[in-house]
Amino acid sequence: MPTGNLNDLLAFLAVGQERSFTKAAAKLGVSQSALSHTMRGLEERLGVRLLTRTTRSVAPTEAGERLLHSIGPLFEEIEVELGALSELREKPAGTIRLTATEYAADEILLPKLAKLLPAYPDIKIEIIIDYGLTDIVAGRFDAGVRNGEQVAKDMIAVRVGPDMRMAVVGSPSYFSARPPPEKPQDLIDHNCITLRLPTHGGLYAWEFEKDDRELRVRVDGQLTYNTTAQMLTASLAGLGLAYVPEGMAKPYLARGRLRRVLEDWCLPYSGYHLYYPSRRQPTPAFALLVNALRYRG
Repeated sequence: MPTGNLNDLLAFLAVGQERSFTKAAAKLGVSQSALSHTMRGLEERLGVRLLTRTTRSVAPTEAGERLLHSIGPLFEEIEVELGALSELREKPAGTIRLTATEYAADEILLPKLAKLLPAYPDIKIEIIIDYGLTDIVAGRFDAGVRNGEQVAKDMIAVRVGPDMRMAVVGSPSYFSARPPPEKPQDLIDHNCITLRLPTHGGLYAWEFEKDDRELRVRVDGQLTYNTTAQMLTASLAGLGLAYVPEGMAKPYLARGRLRRVLEDWCLPYSGYHLYYPSRRQPTPAFALLVNALRYRG
């Protein structure tokens, strides 16, 4: 049935239930004349009289009573279901898909999700570990977590972590066989554990900065991984130098299992940000997540 006919049936229900054109018109927010015209049009299309009108009252005919009792409950059910959907829309619930690096998932997301999720059992979070700069729209993700410099300009970015630093580390056993590098260029003489990123099309170049001088060193070595966690593990085993987030190496530096080099060349940079399309309409669950992850210093 065309939408116009549905609106006409709603108008008929109002008149039949109120037994008054005046009250029904006020309820619907239309004029009495417009409502009367609507009723005449409906009766003409159906080929049957639905209402008996007098100067003092209006009442359904036999056909009108039948229509009133048959469609009235149906529209009430529709209203109930629409109300339920509205309540669901306002209730924090549903699955949120995120893409993040392994370190961001462990150090940034997990601690805050541990506080959020127990309080909202209807929210589900799916985290896909990915070191590439994934197209979150094409990948059907709700959001991603990356370093601030990696977030596209057309995205909304929300800081979720403090500034970070990278660290070049090696084990005591590794340095027992060779001198530590004193400048980034010295890395070409070292066995470096390299990282392959899908979006870079090759091995990741280690980045350094000092006195406004920026360097990108394409290191080489015997081992290549696609995650930083395995790079750190290999470095702990004495198999080479690793370039990893400072926070990942700190526990091992404190216990003497790793030694840090080139620290003065590793300056702070913008930390992790949650990013998502600017045209995205946040659900209550997503808005709750953003607020829970937001970094407050």
